Amino acid sequence: MLILIRSTLLALHEANETGNYTVLRDLSAPGFRDANTAARIGEIFASQRAQKLDLSGVAVLDPQLTLLPQIEPNGLLHMAGFFPSVPSQVNFELLYAPVDGRWRLFGISVNVGSSTPTAPSPLQPPPAAQVSEQRRVEPPKGKPAPSVRAAKPTNGEAAPAGP
Repeated sequence: MLILIRSTLLALHEANETGNYTVLRDLSAPGFRDANTAARIGEIFASQRAQKLDLSGVAVLDPQLTLLPQIEPNGLLHMAGFFPSVPSQVNFELLYAPVDGRWRLFGISVNVGSSTPTAPSPLQPPPAAQVSEQRRVEPPKGKPAPSVRAAKPTNGEAAPAGP
């Protein structure tokens, strides 16, 4: 699992660094490739690229899983977690499809947020929920939907990457 997580996030890091999302797309499952061009993936992660988001720490840090790897009813491997680092942490959610005996990327959500929890001030109400940038793609008929999601951090906090 560690190799899957690291290789996926490092491929995203390289794609963000170069602006070339072809390799990330080519390493993914056919359903993901069918639904996403390299240019479309680049558009989805444009804000992270513009912010020069550095994901290289995933090469040396160990992820903390918040959703242990599990096989969903549709056969996809699903996991989520974060790489703890200061002052921010990399949050991720990943889906993989089985292809020729290997797990291939089928969906990805990545954002960077604060690594230290902060208590709300007693004089101010808690901040409203933030909305993430998210795009779902329609699958070819008879296949589950692949998804590519990118959440935009605001004020150092991670935006939720819900549906």
